[in-house]
Amino acid sequence: MPGARARAASRTRGVRRWHLVAGALVLAAAAGASLFVGVTDLGPRDLVVGDDREAMVFLASRVPRLVAILLAGASMSVAGLIMQHLARNRFVAPSTAGTVESAMLGVVVATLLFTGASLVVKMAIAVAFALAGTAIFLALLRRITFRDVILVPLVGLMFGGVIRALTTFVAYRVDLLQTLSSWTTGDFSGVLRGRYELLWLAAVVAVIAYTYADRFTMAGMGRDLSVSLGLAYERTVNVGLAIVATVTGVTVVVVGAVPFLGLIVPNLVTMALGDNLRRALPLTALSGAAFVLACDVIGRTIRFPYEMPVGTVVGVVGSAIFLLLITRGRHRAR
Repeated sequence: MPGARARAASRTRGVRRWHLVAGALVLAAAAGASLFVGVTDLGPRDLVVGDDREAMVFLASRVPRLVAILLAGASMSVAGLIMQHLARNRFVAPSTAGTVESAMLGVVVATLLFTGASLVVKMAIAVAFALAGTAIFLALLRRITFRDVILVPLVGLMFGGVIRALTTFVAYRVDLLQTLSSWTTGDFSGVLRGRYELLWLAAVVAVIAYTYADRFTMAGMGRDLSVSLGLAYERTVNVGLAIVATVTGVTVVVVGAVPFLGLIVPNLVTMALGDNLRRALPLTALSGAAFVLACDVIGRTIRFPYEMPVGTVVGVVGSAIFLLLITRGRHRAR
């Protein structure tokens, strides 16, 4: 009991502002160093004395790639944290609730029905499918009476598996399997200037999420309790769904699916800070960006000069942490 009280007191204190500032400075230093990691031999001195080729590689490839990594990592982690509050389960995230698979189905449908459509049109259709898929998953949860902490994400994984199978079948029938692979595995190697700017929309949506942080925290207490506290529960849930669907759809269209990101980062942060969303959101965004950046650098250096997609690296690391979290959750449940 004294240990439990100490942990509770530690969560109440939370992180202080200087912790966030220090973390942001460390992330900025790591991000700056990552700009000079890649096949093209490029260092800070080359930017000063180099020719136009070095400058073009830096501005058209390295900088857009770094910005895309930070935006995707931060926004997907925030979306995962919101999803966990709406589903009231720590193992629910866009990648374990069918949201990512629904977005991929939306992109395939957009490619099939609107050949030659712009990236914005594909993104809008992907967001609509992600929104519908997430709403169906939450409706399924309301019908489950046995709320085992592990059963809920298993239902989500099965639901996502059905949608992924349907997506693969459609892609196979219309000869889009090779195109589909670019959305199933997150990869920043193709990010260039002019092909990542939609991710700023995900960042804007993540900032909007911060303004709803207190309402999402109340919604996480359950419908009856939050309504008794004066919360417009249905409207809050709908706003949360729209945020999660928008972030997921944009990320899938621009860089592809990044598994486990919205699951493990929010869990690790809330284990340290508790369930208050307003307190956890800034560190969740910071940690998500740092995690994806670290995985991307690993993918670029582990088989240099070849490159491993960041989705593969995140999948390996994330699955190991996911298993640890499940084991920990089971242990707590006993």
